[in-house]
Amino acid sequence: MKSKKVKIFFFVIAFLGLIIFIPGRMFVRHHVNQKTAVTDHPLKCTSCHLYTSKNKIVSNLINEDYYSPFNIAVSNDGKRLFVVAQDTGELLIVDAESKTVVQKVKVGVHPHSVILDKTNAFAYVSNQWSDNISVVNLATSKVLDTLITGNGPSGLALSADGAKLLVVDTYGSDLSVIDLDTKEEMKRLRTGSDPTGTALSPDGKKLYVTSRRSKIVPYGEPLVSDLTQIDATTLRVDEHKDVEEAYMMENITFTPSGDLALMTLIRPKNLIPSIQVEGGWMMTHGIGVIDQNNEGRIIQLLTDQPNAYYSDSFDIVVSPDGKRAYVSNAGADKITVMSVDSIRAIIKETPKEQLKNIANNLGVSSRFVIDRISTGANPKGLALSPDGKKLYIAEQLEDKIGVLNTETLKMETAIDLGGPTRITVARQGRRLFNNAGHTFQNQYACYTCHPDNHEDGLVYNMAGKDMGRNVTNTQSLREIGDTPPFKWNGKNQTIYKQDGMRFSTVLTRTEQFSYDDLDAITAYIKRGIKYPPNLMYNPHGKLTESQLRGKEIYNRTKDNSGNVIPENNRCYTCHPAPLYSNLQPADVSTLAVSDDSILFDTPHLGNIYASPPYLHDGRAATLEEIWTIYGEDNKHGYVNDLTKMQLNDLIDYLKSLGGPEQEDEGYQEQQTASF
Repeated sequence: MKSKKVKIFFFVIAFLGLIIFIPGRMFVRHHVNQKTAVTDHPLKCTSCHLYTSKNKIVSNLINEDYYSPFNIAVSNDGKRLFVVAQDTGELLIVDAESKTVVQKVKVGVHPHSVILDKTNAFAYVSNQWSDNISVVNLATSKVLDTLITGNGPSGLALSADGAKLLVVDTYGSDLSVIDLDTKEEMKRLRTGSDPTGTALSPDGKKLYVTSRRSKIVPYGEPLVSDLTQIDATTLRVDEHKDVEEAYMMENITFTPSGDLALMTLIRPKNLIPSIQVEGGWMMTHGIGVIDQNNEGRIIQLLTDQPNAYYSDSFDIVVSPDGKRAYVSNAGADKITVMSVDSIRAIIKETPKEQLKNIANNLGVSSRFVIDRISTGANPKGLALSPDGKKLYIAEQLEDKIGVLNTETLKMETAIDLGGPTRITVARQGRRLFNNAGHTFQNQYACYTCHPDNHEDGLVYNMAGKDMGRNVTNTQSLREIGDTPPFKWNGKNQTIYKQDGMRFSTVLTRTEQFSYDDLDAITAYIKRGIKYPPNLMYNPHGKLTESQLRGKEIYNRTKDNSGNVIPENNRCYTCHPAPLYSNLQPADVSTLAVSDDSILFDTPHLGNIYASPPYLHDGRAATLEEIWTIYGEDNKHGYVNDLTKMQLNDLIDYLKSLGGPEQEDEGYQEQQTASF
């Protein structure tokens, strides 16, 4: 009898387990299918509920603190390397012979570049998220002083006499000139948009500053970017040179003789339907050559080749003898080695009227590219040893410094900076985000259109079957994890859908991410991307008088005549804090004649000042134009009763908005996410 009761008990348990398990599994399967838009994604709760957790304790357990080396400088004797560790906010001092880190110097938040003075007594480190320069005494390996700059300091140069530090301000789009005797900023010079790179000519008379974003032009017109030429003796802008049909000019250098300046660039094809990526229409990568002997004319040469692309050219350096140039292809994990003499020959032999045409010639690279060298993940800054025999490579997502023997063109043993050996899920996602290996012929990475995890300021033609007729303004990816749905039309309810099968079918035209990789890139995009602190318009977390008045207008319920504004036409209804989006579709009366009839997903407004142009198709060059030109019917917020001063106040308030953590105490001190 007892044995029979036991059997009945286990039968009941098994039966209950089945009736719970089968419906439960069906529910989970349906839930995962809905999130991923496929029917066979593994049923792993960790994918969404662990890797993308906002809980600080969980996040600290599953993630690591990586160094993420970004730029490098080499001492005059070649014995020391000075490495910018962007994610830990440090300057790492490396013994080049023993290949070990000997000192770590804490600097500011999100450091960008480092430069040494002529005697190697001091290192200057630009801190992009602190708006200052750390002056490091190299004898003591301690920060001696902090110099105030413009907004988002990045590239650095020293004047010929070493008395002035020239600092590129990325977010401010200008150049700070700092007197190193008084330690104060003397002046600021206007540059192109979103600059990062700078180089002083060998004779010390000319300074170039590159820009990454193009000038804002109506859709349909070819893009034009700015190369700023500055008289380095008078410190005045000589000229703003147009660089046609190119952007993302990250860095620049001169040949030792000074006859050429070379800069990295990308030539996008945003006016042609992006779904034609398999025809080579999406992105091409190369260099710009500024010929100093011919009034500074600019010639563009592609470093890509037919059926193979080397995406996201970042840094460029020239050997001491002027014979070779080296480019880091951050999206391809390659170093491209080029013959400078062959570049000179191409320019000399090509008729002037044909020079513009070779900018689109994928075959011309065979005439000047010597070799392609594989590196670790995401090569960024480059530095040559004084004798030119070694090229040091900041392998950002490898936490190593690659070492290339320039005589044999073989990689030597890399310098391990001592970062974590474990590659977390989010770190793998960051690697995927920055690598072009998942697109057709390696044409572009996610980073290409979303530099610094933001957006590139371009409007793309996304027309095609099942895509509609709309052109689309690239949206920022900063802190979008909690703002679904995605795309301007809101059709993708999750990042899984945005970057999964639909992404590969329409844009990358290659195999979709494996499910493990899709989990990884989703984790990184959802939690690994942060806003830079809004130091330009809200540096201390306290609004100005104008911004306070603008906030009142933003939150108002009545117009200037005392009439009640309909709830759905109030600013805060669609854009409530802290995300500044209600996550709902809306009709704001901005559909163009060529658009499909759709509602638009409400975008978040964090750091909106940094995202021109505006509206879904980029037609508004400024925030003001959203209402002064394209909002006359009062359907995109009720604003037409505002005076000019009131509109200015509203714009000032919008520019002050940052991320959800902006009001938190100590926000300005937050570090870059370590992923």
